[in-house]
Amino acid sequence: MNPLLETLQNLLQTIDNLIWGPPLLILLVGTGLYLTLRLGFIQIRYLPLALSYVFSRNKKPSSGKGDVSSFAALCTALSATIGTGNIVGVATAIKMGGPGALFWMWLAALFGMATKYAECLLAVKYREQDANGQMLGGPMYYLEKGVGSKWLAKLFAFFTLGVACFGIGTFPQVNAIVDAAYLSFEVPPEYTVVVLTLLVATVTLGGIKSIANVASKVVPVMAGFYILACITVLASQASALPNAVSLVISSAFTGHAATGGFVGASIMLAIQSGIARGVFSNESGLGSAPMAAAAAQTDSCVRQGLTSMTGTFFDTIIICTMTGLTLVVTGAWESEYAGAAMTTYAFASGLESSYWGPLMVSVGLMFFAFTTILGWNYYGERCITYLFGVKAIKPYKFIFLVLVAAGAFLKLDMIWLIADIVNGLMAIPNLIGLVLLREVVISESRLYFAQLKQETNVQEQQTA
Repeated sequence: MNPLLETLQNLLQTIDNLIWGPPLLILLVGTGLYLTLRLGFIQIRYLPLALSYVFSRNKKPSSGKGDVSSFAALCTALSATIGTGNIVGVATAIKMGGPGALFWMWLAALFGMATKYAECLLAVKYREQDANGQMLGGPMYYLEKGVGSKWLAKLFAFFTLGVACFGIGTFPQVNAIVDAAYLSFEVPPEYTVVVLTLLVATVTLGGIKSIANVASKVVPVMAGFYILACITVLASQASALPNAVSLVISSAFTGHAATGGFVGASIMLAIQSGIARGVFSNESGLGSAPMAAAAAQTDSCVRQGLTSMTGTFFDTIIICTMTGLTLVVTGAWESEYAGAAMTTYAFASGLESSYWGPLMVSVGLMFFAFTTILGWNYYGERCITYLFGVKAIKPYKFIFLVLVAAGAFLKLDMIWLIADIVNGLMAIPNLIGLVLLREVVISESRLYFAQLKQETNVQEQQTA
């Protein structure tokens, strides 16, 4: 490698380690912990209510302004978060930090639910309409209208646009789809790229309604398919499940010595790996999900906040847990494999099939990665609209499709580093906004739950 390029790459690696080091992780978890305490453990007390809002969507139609239903907005957000992180990220965390990393993923998700609630509440409260009549919302708008800082809002939009075009939204997902298609079905990368680009174009050119329509159908099916596959493996290894759970909890506080192909991990490494990968998977605090939440048809910012916080519950508490326990019960975490290869090995071992196991992982990866591209395409569109207006949407979509098509053929490590850096940077303005607008979140929540309690009391009196 050229000495100058090597120096630049080392510098970027140092910056990446600094950004995703303890300070940002402490800020992310600390914000979630603060909101959890001030909101009275809202993610536990009101989780049943939040889930009822999600699953009773057909009984009570959505009301209020918005582009798509509350459920479709949730699925759009989930389409971006349920991705390679649920398969590759969990394996990476456990490979680095041992089984205990899964426990710290749970903790990050628990506090992250409060963060997701707050940011999506603010997104609906401060949203507005663009020149095309579509809803605009997210950290850009509550930073500008709530905090009163336009430069922080633009900074967030700029970083998020970078993530959509050069990070989570394109290259990692395209590479995952191309590799999975080739390994499982021997489809040449060129063919996969053509089909993928056409599919992305077909869906994304229709805007949020088209993306939400696809997401609300594909996300539940793909998540259910993957969970069923995990349950099948866990059922076949049922006798090992209690010990696996015990190992996860004990390793979280004691670390884990080297065994088999595993290199051993300290408690700090388990904490850092678990929290970092958990945040990468569910994106709580990064500010991405609020942009989807702002499009929801709702007349209550609190109700949408409750609906949106279930995204972290589904993504990490359920799906990441399924992956993690599958890796532990099958012993795959001690193997020499890493990333997707480790998860593939776990399914092959658990299902006792060298064909169906890897096929399930490959199909899951392709669906997860495809919907992540759709979700992040929308996030990029909202940011480009904020920065340059609706006239910039069509050029953005064209550039995005070019990047999707080129993604399979780009293998530059420096691009991944830049993407990871920008991904971390987008969280900082958002977290600043959440901290400064914390009293707005708390007052809106108290007002909503007081009204809800009053309505419940009236209904009880009427039925008595």
